[in-house]
Amino acid sequence: MDTVVRNVIGGHLYLEREGTVLLGKRHPDAAFAPSTWHLLAGHCEFEAVRTCVAREAAEESGLQIDEQDLRLVHTVHVLDPGSTQPRLQMFFAATRWTGEPELREPDRCTEWRWWPLNALPDQLVEYTRVALKGIARGSTYTQMGWPS
Repeated sequence: MDTVVRNVIGGHLYLEREGTVLLGKRHPDAAFAPSTWHLLAGHCEFEAVRTCVAREAAEESGLQIDEQDLRLVHTVHVLDPGSTQPRLQMFFAATRWTGEPELREPDRCTEWRWWPLNALPDQLVEYTRVALKGIARGSTYTQMGWPS
């Protein structure tokens, strides 16, 4: 008999400008990936994933993005080693936005920075690195950590 396991859905913002991508440095006290760079992201609450991405953009950085200006560019289905909680990480590119990133949640993110796509930081969430590589080559799906 198969067991049904719910997957957590994460919405991520891929914001590219002049060959750079916006990354935030996670707080040193963060439960997940402390002091590591990551795309602006959040978990879906009781909402559609594009709604989640637009909401998180406003809450975390003050950026205003219309959901209609978000297009899905990559998905990573992740099962971390030793975890029983699968995660579906969906990456959306914004075709338009208003504002410049501000620190709105300093207890979660300590810095926003535009990084050259060809010179990303060493301390980068691994599935984010995988997604960025997938986006660069035009791939839409990657899975990580699942048994072969």
